[in-house]
Amino acid sequence: PLANSQYVQFTMQCDEVIWQVINQQFCSFKTKTKTSTFCRNPHNVTGLCNRQSCPLANSQYATITEENGECILNIKTIERAHSPANLWEKIVLSKNYADALKQIDENLKYWPNFIVHKCKQRLTKITQYLIRMRKLSTQVRPKLVGVHKKVEKRERNREAKALRAANIEKNIEKELLERLRQGTYGDIYNFPMEQYEAALDQEEQLAEDEEDEREGAEE
Repeated sequence: PLANSQYVQFTMQCDEVIWQVINQQFCSFKTKTKTSTFCRNPHNVTGLCNRQSCPLANSQYATITEENGECILNIKTIERAHSPANLWEKIVLSKNYADALKQIDENLKYWPNFIVHKCKQRLTKITQYLIRMRKLSTQVRPKLVGVHKKVEKRERNREAKALRAANIEKNIEKELLERLRQGTYGDIYNFPMEQYEAALDQEEQLAEDEEDEREGAEE
């Protein structure tokens, strides 16, 4: 009988052995920083890598998760350790914060105070960020649009080239109209009369403005 009991105890899950392996050797969820060690396991109730918070090294464990805007109490017991697919019992909590706290107290009635307290803390945090998400969804926020730096640079270069070309055309037009006004080309009559007359009117307007300014200054 003693040998059989030792065999049963050996074949069952041993939390201390699991924690020694995770703590001293390797764990894929462990993330070390300069200040502390964190755990990326979604079922970790605190987010820290320690003996009490480890969901792998505790055969009796509970945590709070969020799925599609609902808070869910996940409970793990040693009785379901033989079936990993059914390892976690999921209990949907009420959307009312006070009722959800009562559900935690009822389902974790004889559990350690550490697990109960941390589950309530996690429920509080999840409830707070769900409220913030609902508020943000009702607000009008600016839409972020991706910026293509290469395309924008190409467009700026094209605009600069077009501006330079336009300035060159304006300078050439101005010079040709000035030569026509001075009679440089003699008896050439097939030049654009509209542009020529517009240039003359513009020069006359500028001359009148200058005379008005001089008269105003003298008065």
